[in-house]
Amino acid sequence: MLRQHTITFFILILLFVLACYSSLVYGGSSSISWNEINSDNFIFWQIRFPKTITAILAGCTLSVAGLILQVLFRNPLAGPYALGISSGASLMVALCLLAGQSVLIPMNFMLGKSVLVIAAMSGALVITLMILSISKKVSSNVVLLLIGLMIAQICGALLSALEYFADPNNLKSFVLWGMGSLSNTTLPDLGIYVPLGLIFLFSLLFFIKPLNALLLGENYAHNLGVNPKRARFFLILISSVLTGLTTAFCGPIAFVGIAVPILSRMIFHSSKQQLHLVSCLFIGSILLLFADTITSHALEHLTLPINMITTLVGAPIVIYLMFKNKQW
Repeated sequence: MLRQHTITFFILILLFVLACYSSLVYGGSSSISWNEINSDNFIFWQIRFPKTITAILAGCTLSVAGLILQVLFRNPLAGPYALGISSGASLMVALCLLAGQSVLIPMNFMLGKSVLVIAAMSGALVITLMILSISKKVSSNVVLLLIGLMIAQICGALLSALEYFADPNNLKSFVLWGMGSLSNTTLPDLGIYVPLGLIFLFSLLFFIKPLNALLLGENYAHNLGVNPKRARFFLILISSVLTGLTTAFCGPIAFVGIAVPILSRMIFHSSKQQLHLVSCLFIGSILLLFADTITSHALEHLTLPINMITTLVGAPIVIYLMFKNKQW
């Protein structure tokens, strides 16, 4: 088994390197040869390189956030957007984009492009704090998940009202944001996105034991000396921050958080969460890197929305899971 896992990880590493090469060289309207890469190549260093790093980090954060929630709720269909984090971010972005140019122009003048990032992170933070406060009073994971889904529905209803009364030009901008994009992140943005993402990803190393214990239920976790409520609080916090951070910089990206942990379990057939944690980092990155290349080259002189590719890949995996009906 150990040898099989080693071979599998070796294959994942090779695919990751290939995916990085594909994104850097072919992740645009035209390919770049290695001979053209130098310190003065604006397209490579200011466009391709930030987009590739964004794809890697977005794949890692969303897949790990999905893994946390699937273990926590013991439900393979729980994703990083199940608690309404993305809905809160989308609602705040909608308030900025659909509120009218009289509000957006002065905000853009003061904050530039970061106004949307700040808005998305603020919305995600508000919902996160709300979910964390509720988690202290609700002992049932199922009830907490349902509350999160209801919060998402409320945000969706408010969002629909904003869209109904919005100016068509502003509405188009919001719709484009909602399709997700890896190309809006600049090098200065990475100075915020990368450190925060890595800090919360590495913080999971302290929660490997609670993740393994919670997979078998709260009573089993108690017997192993794990405090389920405390572990749940911090795991939800980590998952929410990872989700909100990526949504802020990339917009909502569908199915990565659901499909990647499922793929990991299909590949490794193991209950060790440290194994799935590492594999999710690789699989999530590989998926978004190749998706980036496909969106750039599927149609000539036209870039497809990243959500189109992730949905076409992720939805069949979820459907397969429903028919497979694996036991947890």
